[in-house]
Amino acid sequence: MVTSSPPPIILGVTGASGLLYAVRAIKFLLQAGYPIQLVASKAVHQVWQAECGLTMPVLPHKQALFWREQAQVWEGSLTCHRPTDVAAAIASGSFRTLGMVIIPCSMSTVAKLAAGLSSDLLERVADVHLKENRPLVVVPRETPFSLIHLQNLTQLAMAGARIVPAIPAWYHRPTTIEDLVDFVVARALDQLGLDCVPLKRWQGPVN
Repeated sequence: MVTSSPPPIILGVTGASGLLYAVRAIKFLLQAGYPIQLVASKAVHQVWQAECGLTMPVLPHKQALFWREQAQVWEGSLTCHRPTDVAAAIASGSFRTLGMVIIPCSMSTVAKLAAGLSSDLLERVADVHLKENRPLVVVPRETPFSLIHLQNLTQLAMAGARIVPAIPAWYHRPTTIEDLVDFVVARALDQLGLDCVPLKRWQGPVN
């Protein structure tokens, strides 16, 4: 548990399938005491409808409550932003953070970031993390990757982003969907030096 309030973690959520990745990340970060500043793209509303039949609120304070309900965590600091609010404090390079994780990340967002485009708040904040040389973790959820996808991901990696595809492992012997999701969340947060996901890490082969 964090004993003092650290700078927040920026959580970007895009319209890629797999919103459970974001929900589990929120759960573990809040439980560990890490403040979250969250930006969901416009397409996330459609994905919630398609995957779960749920309507995500538009108003930031209601949206924060919505994410808390999905994660079933009521403690900690969670602030949501409209994707159109490009004047938000988190859009500035002077706003201190522990880093940014985009989970899940659509290939459309990957392409825009690779090209240096900032058409909304999520993309602007990611671009700021690259220019400020701060940790930016991208969790793409797509298969198969086209050559264009691979080139865009390579461009982002060359710019300093960490690429953590949503590919689970099996050595921790998962028994639930959450076990598979949590492995990816843990590996993404590892890139920020955060160890707040209960994960059975590899200890070598069992004799």
